[in-house]
Amino acid sequence: MRKLGAAMALLLASPAFGAGLEIDIAGEANGTIVIDLFEDVAPEHTARMLQLAEDGAYDGVVFHRVIDGFMAQTGDVEYGRIGQDMRFAGRGGSQYPDLPAEFSDLSFERGVVGMARAANPDSANSQFFIMFAPVPQLNGDYTVVGEVTSGMEIVDQIKRGLGPNGAVIGEPDQMAAVRAIRD
Repeated sequence: MRKLGAAMALLLASPAFGAGLEIDIAGEANGTIVIDLFEDVAPEHTARMLQLAEDGAYDGVVFHRVIDGFMAQTGDVEYGRIGQDMRFAGRGGSQYPDLPAEFSDLSFERGVVGMARAANPDSANSQFFIMFAPVPQLNGDYTVVGEVTSGMEIVDQIKRGLGPNGAVIGEPDQMAAVRAIRD
């Protein structure tokens, strides 16, 4: 009974499922991951991600920054595709304006998805990252947009980058296709 009560408390404390992303990963990692987007926690950020998925903007975008024990970053729809100069990957955004921060009290735990940004808290646009491990230093400073609900074993296989910034050398893994899931 105690386990049931704890499970119910966790369920009630979690953001409600309403929309998400289904992402086919190709490269060293191959498979599909599903992300539950937290529309009630970060409505503008989740709406942007859904829009970019529906536009097809995320299709073919690489994981340009991958740091073992930390996170895998992707979503640069401007400069982050195979065939482009990967030195610019991570510097771009989308055709849409930057978003105001939607910080919450949710923690950056394994499988949590956050929005990447520059030094300005209101500079998130299209890029996002998936956590390999908990990093409490990010809590309250980055927008949490969702969590991986299926395929974390695929995320764990994404090709790692080198050096302190985690830049991926050679052929990075990519989001071959990204589909929006609407409730």
